[in-house]
Amino acid sequence: MPNNIKLVNADTLYPYNSRIIGAYLKFIVAHYPYIDIYELLKFAGMTAYEVEDHGHWFSQSQVDRFYNKLVEITGDDRLARKAGQYMALSEASGEIKYYFLGFMGLMNSYKMVSKAAKSLTKSTTFEVKPLSENSLEIIVNQIEGYSENEYQCQNRMGMFEAIAALLKKDNAVIEHPECMFQGNNCCRYVISWGESSTKRIRRIRNFLIPIFIAPSVLAVFNIDAAPPLSVGLMASIIMILIFNLIVSDIDKKELKSALETSNRSPEKWIDQININYNNNLLSYEIGQVISQHTSIDDVLSSVVNISEKRLDFDRGAIFLVDKFRKKLIYRAGFGYIDKYLRLLKEVEFHIDKENSKGVFVKSFREQIPLLVNDIERVEKDLSPKSLVFSKSLGSQAFICCPIIYEGESMGIIVADNVNSRRNLTQSDLSLFMGIASAIGNSLKTVELFEIKEKQFKSTFEVLASSIDARDTLTAGHSETVAKYSVEICNAMGLGTEYTEVVRLAALFHDYGKIGIPDSVLKKEGPLTDEEYLMIQTHAVKSRELLEKIAFEGSYQKIPIIAGAHHEHMDGNGYPDGLVGLEIPLGARIIAVADYFEALTAKRHYRNPMSIYSAVTQLILASGDHLDEEIVNIFILYLEKEHGVKLGTPPLAV
Repeated sequence: MPNNIKLVNADTLYPYNSRIIGAYLKFIVAHYPYIDIYELLKFAGMTAYEVEDHGHWFSQSQVDRFYNKLVEITGDDRLARKAGQYMALSEASGEIKYYFLGFMGLMNSYKMVSKAAKSLTKSTTFEVKPLSENSLEIIVNQIEGYSENEYQCQNRMGMFEAIAALLKKDNAVIEHPECMFQGNNCCRYVISWGESSTKRIRRIRNFLIPIFIAPSVLAVFNIDAAPPLSVGLMASIIMILIFNLIVSDIDKKELKSALETSNRSPEKWIDQININYNNNLLSYEIGQVISQHTSIDDVLSSVVNISEKRLDFDRGAIFLVDKFRKKLIYRAGFGYIDKYLRLLKEVEFHIDKENSKGVFVKSFREQIPLLVNDIERVEKDLSPKSLVFSKSLGSQAFICCPIIYEGESMGIIVADNVNSRRNLTQSDLSLFMGIASAIGNSLKTVELFEIKEKQFKSTFEVLASSIDARDTLTAGHSETVAKYSVEICNAMGLGTEYTEVVRLAALFHDYGKIGIPDSVLKKEGPLTDEEYLMIQTHAVKSRELLEKIAFEGSYQKIPIIAGAHHEHMDGNGYPDGLVGLEIPLGARIIAVADYFEALTAKRHYRNPMSIYSAVTQLILASGDHLDEEIVNIFILYLEKEHGVKLGTPPLAV
């Protein structure tokens, strides 16, 4: 270990961004491939997950342990300076490199150092001051409470040298007259560079022009010297033209080089603007869509559909914890071929087992987002099962974010690339954290809604059964009508929500009979005209009673549907004499189900009909009384359910 390195007890402060360590690791891979990165990180108290996460920060003691061990392994005490040069000169710098290159000239590039440094370290401040047209100084001060080490100063020197090299300033000189590790109050770097080739040629040209032009001036006053001077004048003009051509050529080359360099950065920023716009649009669309759904499956389906359209990822998936909170289960996704989709549905990610340490489990348990750009770099952090699973899917880079609501993990959302080689970034991770948060809020809302809806439905079913319970012969009538109505809805391809509205309306279609006396309701003989009119009032009473319930959304249709189940297609029904399509679809469905159930059940005044006879009556009633299309759909259901061809009488039903 170098003598000039001291370990600092600073485990409570985290001033160094993971990108610094990430650049070191790329330097190690390029120059010291024999080093076991996993063991190096483990010694420093770091993990590959943390390094890949650009939102993670390390403490002084962690980076000290990392660097000291690295120097010990390599025996190179100039490693920090070399790593700094590599960080800017190679692809390790990524966006930072092009950020500097987007500014033409050393002065502007170094001025951006202080701004870029804020995203990498919190331990120091940078101040850049111009000294002349071709020189500047950078003053680095340590922030109180932090304590850097000398290798970090050397790393900065390497960075400054590399920036000059990037802009092809081979004549740049970097001096370090003051250093806080040599007893000074700050680290002061003085950077100077010579004038450009263009300026130098221009200066020579401007110096020589008077010398070349002087003979022509003398010729004006000395006619005898004209012939030789005229030759000199021509030579002078030719020399001036040559210098101008040289200056012009150098100008073009420097301009071309500057444009090639600077053009990269605007293109990247334009791409980033487009990505940011798309991400904002994605967040807005997800927020809008998931607020409109009341089922978990609908919410998840909407999220993955929008994500597939808007996100720059090849694949994505959402896993939710099971009701026993023992494992994560695949619920929705996009981009997976059938083979991988089957794998996702079959595999189990146990969160109840202590030895489970896969990426998904880690993200869920510790409630941390994870970003990995190279799965090979985190292989040793994965369980054997997770490693096999990742390789089976062909994942190269992925993001995993926990879905959390009020401190409780509910699942994870993941996305990966298999075709695209685009590096995942912190902005990708931030976007997914936002999406995960929206999903968490929505899932909790839906969960509460489902609990409320279950309580609501169970209360309804108890109330509905209380009407049928008045008479042992009609017990279960409403439940059977509701069952038939749901089957008709399904056969017609109606939505889940409307089917539920029809089901509830069917349960309550006879609720108005609560006001009918038992003497009439249970009468075994024929009804008088007055009694029949009294029975007819139950439709209006059902509607009026249900209207007193504060239904919301599509459930507001329940009273109207329940109150219209005795309307006839020809307008001769009750209570309002509605005709054809004036009758709500749900009421027409319930009418068919109610008619059939009444015919096939025992009543006080008659025995039940056979299915064949009841179907015959359905057919006879269709068109005038019942909706013919719905009758035909219901008959097809009965044939399938009972295995009977209802076109001919069965032997036994």
